[in-house]
Amino acid sequence: MIGTLPRSLEVNGKFYRIRSDFRDVLKIVIAFNDPNLEDNEKVYVCLFILYKDFDAMPKDEYEAAFEAALAFIDHSDQSEAADGKPPPRVMDWEQDESIMFPAVNKVAGFEVRTARYVHWWTFLGYYMEISDGVFAQVLNLRLKRAKGKKLEKWEREYWNSNRAICALRTKLSDEEQADKDRLDALLG
Repeated sequence: MIGTLPRSLEVNGKFYRIRSDFRDVLKIVIAFNDPNLEDNEKVYVCLFILYKDFDAMPKDEYEAAFEAALAFIDHSDQSEAADGKPPPRVMDWEQDESIMFPAVNKVAGFEVRTARYVHWWTFLGYYMEISDGVFAQVLNLRLKRAKGKKLEKWEREYWNSNRAICALRTKLSDEEQADKDRLDALLG
């Protein structure tokens, strides 16, 4: 029905209750971006967190349950451009937390993190309406750079003065970080 916020997902004709609060979904998104987790571990984390009755779910429904979970998480998300390529990565939920939540709060009109419950799709709606402020500016600069566009003088100055929030950091697995640290030690 139009305007309904789902609290369960249909999997092979059965409905399973879900945790639809934005905090639960953000935990899943963070797991998806964790370089220390294997793909099968990410699937498990997603199913375990999202489905309230995961323990009662038959294993032969995991694949369909995961597809339903992804469809729920990606609601209204244009994950591919018209050319079929994924859009450039311009944000990171963990790294951008300190600038993203104030922008979401401004749109929502209240502190979403202190609310007992905010449905994931409602949170996404707030997120998609962010149009100005620090977070929007940082995303615009990242997108411009990702598309190879030249930054204007003031944009370059802003980027250089605020590199800690502007530059996306690459997440390394523990093993990759250890290799990098060894190489850095060798190079002095």
